[in-house]
Amino acid sequence: MEEQKENCPEAAPDEARAPPAPAACPPGRQHCRINDQETNGKTSAASSNDFSDPVYKEISLTNGYINRMTREELRSKLAEFKLETRGVKDVLKKRLKNYYKKQKLMQKEHISRESCYDYICVVDFEATCEEGNPPEFVHEIIEFPVVLVNTRTLEIEDTFQQYVKPEINPKLSNFCINLTGITQDVVDKADTFPQVLQNVVEWMRQRELGTKYSYSMLTDGSWDMSKFLNIQCRISRIKYPSFAKKWINIRKSYGNFYKVPRNQTKLTIMLEKLGMNYDGRPHSGLDDSKNIARIAIRMLQDGCDLRVNERIHGGQLMTVSSSAPLEGAPAPQMPRYRN
Repeated sequence: MEEQKENCPEAAPDEARAPPAPAACPPGRQHCRINDQETNGKTSAASSNDFSDPVYKEISLTNGYINRMTREELRSKLAEFKLETRGVKDVLKKRLKNYYKKQKLMQKEHISRESCYDYICVVDFEATCEEGNPPEFVHEIIEFPVVLVNTRTLEIEDTFQQYVKPEINPKLSNFCINLTGITQDVVDKADTFPQVLQNVVEWMRQRELGTKYSYSMLTDGSWDMSKFLNIQCRISRIKYPSFAKKWINIRKSYGNFYKVPRNQTKLTIMLEKLGMNYDGRPHSGLDDSKNIARIAIRMLQDGCDLRVNERIHGGQLMTVSSSAPLEGAPAPQMPRYRN
């Protein structure tokens, strides 16, 4: 929920560091590198520390040339390579630089062959709320959407959406109804959270996530998993689901990739900077998730290697290091009830 998230502290983008190991593949590649090592464990021809190779000088010179290009020159060159031409100037520069970099490295065979996430599951909950977002108010999930992004085809492949009946505050506030568009009648007829979560697990199992296909969860910020889902599981007296313990925080990924401050990582601003408009009804969980998925797809097209960067442990939000081993989420299972 964008309205609630804007009043919540958010982890700032990571400080500048060595490029992270990839997770979700950019277009045109069936595999990505992980820590610049090949699957047989041997170090590749040019490791991440070997910048003496002439190819890196070529990349540096090309980046300098791109930095001097006008917006129209950037758009013209992107069009020549059949790349997306929408977005602000800094985004266009990043897109073109990444295209040249990947072309140069592939020519030199510096990109090793390691599997990436096959899918990304985008989740953006809607929860009960009151005007002013008072700190003592307990938020309960009332919409559970999932948007399934295929990282190979770079398309939204499927969606899931179910509404949830709240227990602690079963009557929605007028503010909540107006904000989310979810009516009292809709939640009154909905299943409780444990049943909806069971339906989500079954939906993911049918798509063979975590078994045949690797995947990761992705959210717009930290709060969907670290707060809303965490609180809801306690309310419903069930353990926190293992498949949601790690996720990609796209705000952090976007800020690090495009080198922008935290105040430029709101959903609508990210869309605007990428040359896109919001599609659908704001604060609809499913529509928000679809728009977040559009941002993720555009980032993959621009050469960003999306990977898990946050997790929850012992009920606390923690950062996942870019040097951590790449692991997909486990096969989804319905968590047990608490004692």
